[in-house]
Amino acid sequence: MMAERLKETEARLRRSGLRPTRQRIALASLLFAKGDRHLTVEELHEEALAADVPVSLATVYNTLHQFTEAGLIRVLAVESAKTYFDTNVSDHHHFFIEGENEVLDIPVSNIVIDNLPEPPEGLEISHVDVVIRLRQKGA
Repeated sequence: MMAERLKETEARLRRSGLRPTRQRIALASLLFAKGDRHLTVEELHEEALAADVPVSLATVYNTLHQFTEAGLIRVLAVESAKTYFDTNVSDHHHFFIEGENEVLDIPVSNIVIDNLPEPPEGLEISHVDVVIRLRQKGA
């Protein structure tokens, strides 16, 4: 079962145009093992260390950006100090729970975006990210 999952991960990396190095396979396995989720570089680094995957924070950062460029994940900039990486690359939006640093998906069908401006000449809109910030009532 584990060997089968590693082969799937290796094939996924190859299909995305990435060479399946040992570190990429290990990080992709951790990243995609729990379904769709949002996490930071630091959170994946902690998971890697807990799983005895010896990688530096810089390697995790570089690998996540390679995965983003390859279309495996998306970057979600919620606040200037923290970037989340989203394993769900389909069109959807997000709730961000302030104070808890938690990101939740909103299905794209729940929000209608209308009257977008025309992009400048030679450019097109690739996607629109909506982040709705939440806080506990009375906070």
